[in-house]
Amino acid sequence: MKFLRYILFPIMPIYYLVTWLRNAFYDIGVFKSKSYNFPVLAVGNLTVGGTGKTPMIEYLIALLKDEKRVATLSRGYKRSSEGFYLADEKANAKNLGDEPFQFYRKFNNAIQVAVDADRQNGIANLIQQQIAPEVILLDDAFQHRKVKAGFYILLTTYYNLYTNDWVLPTGDLREPRAGAKRANCIVVTKCPDNLSAIEKEKIISQIQPQVNQSVFFSTINYADEVLSEEKKIPLNELKDFTLVTGIANAAPLVHYLKTEGLHFEHLDYKDHHDFTKQDMELFKSKSLIVTTEKDYMRLLQFDALKENVFYLPIEVQIDKHEEFDARVLDFITI
Repeated sequence: MKFLRYILFPIMPIYYLVTWLRNAFYDIGVFKSKSYNFPVLAVGNLTVGGTGKTPMIEYLIALLKDEKRVATLSRGYKRSSEGFYLADEKANAKNLGDEPFQFYRKFNNAIQVAVDADRQNGIANLIQQQIAPEVILLDDAFQHRKVKAGFYILLTTYYNLYTNDWVLPTGDLREPRAGAKRANCIVVTKCPDNLSAIEKEKIISQIQPQVNQSVFFSTINYADEVLSEEKKIPLNELKDFTLVTGIANAAPLVHYLKTEGLHFEHLDYKDHHDFTKQDMELFKSKSLIVTTEKDYMRLLQFDALKENVFYLPIEVQIDKHEEFDARVLDFITI
């Protein structure tokens, strides 16, 4: 794969120029962005792959849901429905997408959860609801420039900072690094628990934030038990089990479980993998399956697995969280 990326290096300047021009045309007004007179926050990244957008959206929901009427708007990747779809009791991972369905199940009636690849159309539909949201959280919308959010949160992982990357196809950047200037906050995600102040300063010096930008660091906190629809099992009681993952990067989860002294088989699938009946037959032969919450949303469709499939909840913890929270809360009260 790396060899192929090196072969494609001559294409990289073309991709760079196209994405740079696109952003420049939005910046100078050739391409039009729509602004709104209510708070719209966008969470996203410059790179392809997982940077922790879902736990960040959940962090923001928990922070804001008691302050304002909150809605999330996602693309709904790989969903079977089309156009605008507002989650209701008929929602599932197939018609809503796994991550939005996770928001819906976790927060239930405390928020509205919608999907639409056209974010302008999605927002227009949300504000026409009988009870309209007061704050909209755009999931994975950093590059969706037809909508001009009032507040941008850019995520970059500790082990793959965007400052060390190249644009596609040689690297993983969706657009040139200069796009980071649009962010109000930059969060370095998936940091080790023992990240020192000196190393944080080194990373901040690499990022070179703008005067108006704040840089934060976040870690993943794993629960001490796995859950299913009806049961829970403490981690320290897990015996030989099968870990099933269909996420962009399972390495941090695998590392955590191994540091807990657990022994397991790992079945690693591509991100947003569509689990099949053949997969189900394999999983039925396993005595116990542990998976991520996002993967669990897709596995719920198989009734035969409900007895032996559990997920490990996670949450994000942000350093200087009081400052981060204050910046977000100040924005929604403007």
